[in-house]
Amino acid sequence: MSDLVTGEAVVLGLRAAKLPSRALAVGMDLLVQAAALVVTSLVLGLALTDLDGAAFTALTLGLTVFFMVAVPVMIETFTRGRSLGKAALGLRVVRSDGGPVRFRHSLVRGLVGFFEIVVLSGVPAAICSAVSSEGRRLGDVFAGTLVVRERVPGGSGAATALPPVPPQLLQALGGELVALDLSAVPEPLWLAIRQLLGRVGQLDQAVAHQLAARLAEDLAARTGHPVPYGLHPAAYLGAVLAERQRREWTRAQGYAAQQAQHAQHAQQAQHAQQAHGYPPPPHPAAAPAPAQQTAPAPPQAPGTGFAPPA
Repeated sequence: MSDLVTGEAVVLGLRAAKLPSRALAVGMDLLVQAAALVVTSLVLGLALTDLDGAAFTALTLGLTVFFMVAVPVMIETFTRGRSLGKAALGLRVVRSDGGPVRFRHSLVRGLVGFFEIVVLSGVPAAICSAVSSEGRRLGDVFAGTLVVRERVPGGSGAATALPPVPPQLLQALGGELVALDLSAVPEPLWLAIRQLLGRVGQLDQAVAHQLAARLAEDLAARTGHPVPYGLHPAAYLGAVLAERQRREWTRAQGYAAQQAQHAQHAQQAQHAQQAHGYPPPPHPAAAPAPAQQTAPAPPQAPGTGFAPPA
């Protein structure tokens, strides 16, 4: 089983559906749609007996487009990619990046599928799905979607979430975890570990084990300590992540205690000074404002004793 990889090199824990299962799902859908079309046509033919041949042909064509295009598009949109046949076989239509499909994806799939499956008897869809490594037909190629398996054979169905790291495991690995040097582990690796452990319940068990093994090998290469034999790599990743969080919590608590101790010592020293009658340290006096300098008056000319005549 190969993992699906997006254009951003993100590995998706999804298993692409192949031609046999997709053909069986499409056959079930077409059988139900054809039965609904035939029943509706017979009922309308009996009820509208005054229609001429051209009107009845137009009505039949409209019903065909409704049941073969509109109904599948609406069902696929409202159920987020699960038709009757796909739900019975555990299949779902998703986007190429693994997200749920929207109306535009379902509309493109429905329009292209009407021609490649109904009009052309499914020959282009079968050839394209057989050639594609992800089992895509032409509608999937144009819409940017693919069909994946939600249930894997040989299991109980959906993968179960990884339980929390048991305290017994942390105690058994206590000495090894304390001795680990986590300073060489980059932050992107911690982020990848947290993301994997956060969505491990949504992945296939084989895919989750494979991804966890890769991250555990990378973590062991950074720390210099191999993964203990027989231990699930995801459990080991959870234990190491818990140890890192414990160290960060201890470091934060130590810093808070140190700050509180410094504040307590300063308060005790202030109380001791007040008890012995020492005055508080004087505040530095404000520097006097510089005196405003005035411009010197211009010198007056000496008197000559001359007065103008009256």
